[in-house]
Amino acid sequence: MLLGDKLRLQEGLTNTEKRIADYILQNINDVPSLTIEVIAKHTYTSHSSVIRLAKKMGYEGFKSFRLGLAEIAHNQMFNPTFVDANFPFSPKDQTPDILKKMADLTINSIHKTHAQVAPETMEAVVQSLEAAQRIFLFARGDSQIRARSFQNKLVKINKYLIIADEYGDDAWNASNVTQNDCAVFITYRGKNTQYEKIMQHFRDVGVPVIVISGNAHAKIIPLATHAIIASHDERDFLKVGTFSSQVAFEYILDSLFALMYA
Repeated sequence: MLLGDKLRLQEGLTNTEKRIADYILQNINDVPSLTIEVIAKHTYTSHSSVIRLAKKMGYEGFKSFRLGLAEIAHNQMFNPTFVDANFPFSPKDQTPDILKKMADLTINSIHKTHAQVAPETMEAVVQSLEAAQRIFLFARGDSQIRARSFQNKLVKINKYLIIADEYGDDAWNASNVTQNDCAVFITYRGKNTQYEKIMQHFRDVGVPVIVISGNAHAKIIPLATHAIIASHDERDFLKVGTFSSQVAFEYILDSLFALMYA
């Protein structure tokens, strides 16, 4: 049985030892750096009581017991657990809880996106981006912030990207895109009727189109030359923020930049 489970089950422990076990579980991130004297003081117990608990947990003494506790603390801090993408934290959560949950949500989102992205699709998208004379990127709201970050990165490798939606100029910019250019659309739900019209126009005139979306069933997907799909569990209107989807978009754009740079 794992040490953490033993401390929670508390089988065969005295009331004093249970009090020490409870204290350890409640302060698991701090306990590995505390001395035996401090633990005894905070639990109103004694040096020998802490030693007895360590031995009942299967350790020769406090030093090896503390190493076991350090491993638990490390795992809880760095191994992500499932977090609801729509409500990753609650009003009752303490600061350390929110920090851990946001870290877990970010890690989980990247792992899930990585599992969905096909290397051959990414390579095909990179080829289209590198061949384009100009890159027009269509994105709104939070996604446009990701687009600006991508724009800033591409400048470093002498590729100049135009944010087509800036100042509401999407239709005007679309009318100036040619077959020698490339259009990129970032939309999580893929339900933008204006984008659908623009993409239909691009398809008619032979402009390469790349779509980055979270909806594999969106009407715009068949209109794309290449589609990168990263689906997450975010609801349309019932959520704290677009944490998961934007982490996914950032990861995809950073990966495209990395492939182009390499």
